[in-house]
Amino acid sequence: MTAIRANSILPARREALTLHTADGLELVGELAVPETAEPKATLVCVHPLPTHGGMMDSHVFRKAAWRLPALADVAVLRFNTRGTSSVQGTSQGSFDNAVGERFDVAAAIEYAEFAELPNLWLLGWSFGTDLVLKYGLEPGVTAAILLSPPLRYSTDTDLAAWAKDGRPLTALVPEHDQYLRPPEARQRFAAIPQAEVIGVEGAKHLWVGHAELLLDEITRRLNPDAVPLPSTWDGPMEFGDSSAYADRTVAAFADVEVPGPPQNEAGR
Repeated sequence: MTAIRANSILPARREALTLHTADGLELVGELAVPETAEPKATLVCVHPLPTHGGMMDSHVFRKAAWRLPALADVAVLRFNTRGTSSVQGTSQGSFDNAVGERFDVAAAIEYAEFAELPNLWLLGWSFGTDLVLKYGLEPGVTAAILLSPPLRYSTDTDLAAWAKDGRPLTALVPEHDQYLRPPEARQRFAAIPQAEVIGVEGAKHLWVGHAELLLDEITRRLNPDAVPLPSTWDGPMEFGDSSAYADRTVAAFADVEVPGPPQNEAGR
């Protein structure tokens, strides 16, 4: 048995994707599915703010794609929103302040449905949580998980839509988040009766040092029989070059104020 490290890549069938948006853009993406088993659930990852380093390879999403197909029989679909770059490539278009990105979210969901991927969950992180709240209530979506939701672009109207719809929503909120901490998050998400808000002790907005906890919490909802995820692996294992991402997943976010829309747009 070999210990699973931060840069461990476990076996999966991985395919580079091009997602096509309704407004004519091509987005870079990747789908990782279990190597032999049929997936029990599907995770569509919507990344943090690209103007501040967010991308499909942000560390929690990268680790989910590298581990969950093998450890939890979960398919993981990641993509770069318009204008976003990573080592996977650059998506066409340019950042559009959570407006044009509605087509990006729709393209990812449509691809998952076309590929007949089961039990579709959206996983948003930071800016990605706003996109999920604004545009995630599509017919094929089972539920959503939010990591570090700042509630910057999403409005009270978006929260009301989730409340009316009734689909499960889980928010994992760091104790020391720079933008929205657990007490305020519980107040804001009280507008959605079915929302579960989980405060994570000691965590910050970037979840550095807490990726394993997050992967367990995500798996607990998508495939509870696989929790707790093992920390060792008896089989082939490759290793990624984490240094290629260091400035994008940590330093580019550190001590930076995340911009939001004008106050009248934000509804705050």
